[in-house]
Amino acid sequence: MAHAAAADVQGSASLMRIGFVVLTYNRSDALVALLRSLAPQLSAEDLLVVADDGSREEHVQALRAGLPVSRGPVWHAWHPDTGFTASKARNLGARVAHEAGADYIVFLDGDCIPGPGFVRAHRALARPGAFVNGSRVLLSPAFTDQVLAGEVDPLALSAGDWLRLRLSGQVNKLGHLLHWPGLPGRVQARFSWKGIRSCNFGLWWSDLATVNGFDETFAGWGHEDADLVLRLHNQGLVRRNGYLASEVFHLWHREQARDRESVNRLRVENRRSEGTRLAAVGLNRPDLLAEARVTLLQSEGDRCE
Repeated sequence: MAHAAAADVQGSASLMRIGFVVLTYNRSDALVALLRSLAPQLSAEDLLVVADDGSREEHVQALRAGLPVSRGPVWHAWHPDTGFTASKARNLGARVAHEAGADYIVFLDGDCIPGPGFVRAHRALARPGAFVNGSRVLLSPAFTDQVLAGEVDPLALSAGDWLRLRLSGQVNKLGHLLHWPGLPGRVQARFSWKGIRSCNFGLWWSDLATVNGFDETFAGWGHEDADLVLRLHNQGLVRRNGYLASEVFHLWHREQARDRESVNRLRVENRRSEGTRLAAVGLNRPDLLAEARVTLLQSEGDRCE
């Protein structure tokens, strides 16, 4: 029975079509660095959607100019800049990915460079009835500048290089050096605030749609990702933590204004006690695509001009 179950999991993973939804806003240098790491890992069955929260035209053009060739299609889904509306951008990107054929969604932030085994790890970690909460390695401002300037490729560093970076305070941990997708103890059945990472997060489209995606009524920075995690738990899903498998390298940036953090956290706590499952405004919004500009940038590995 155990062997049969393992075979079922491996079979479903091999058949899944992953849509990678990358959130970005006016940071094309980081976005292109991310795509240069992600694109070579994609299969022809995978697809990529850049979910753009209203970047200026020069950043859109920088994306087009720096976009590496991918084996699968690449879409750019842009909506007008009306402030910090990450939930709306992620919902838009997920909808575009699903309509293009994805049945599994992996969310990434545009300042997070995936490690060399990132795609393989998410495929291995995916399970029915579960979502994957990935892991990240924080880079210092100085190290971030080196990476963006092309002076250092984090994917080409040796274990000794990383150890020196850790000892000098340029990174916060070294978990990415031990790749162990089969590590036991990954599952959390109940909601926990600790370690929620929408910058590296995977789940089946059907589960995302069932809870109506991210809730777009969350204003400003903070806890829209925790709200999604809570509602997925309320729907009966379990969390699988992706440490020692799915690490991304998080480029340094100044923090967003957090004046709404406490208000948003209280909303999540209230929903926790109420058992809320559905986003008030989310994926099923009829006008989600109305103001969006959706462009196919590449198709089946051919660069589109």
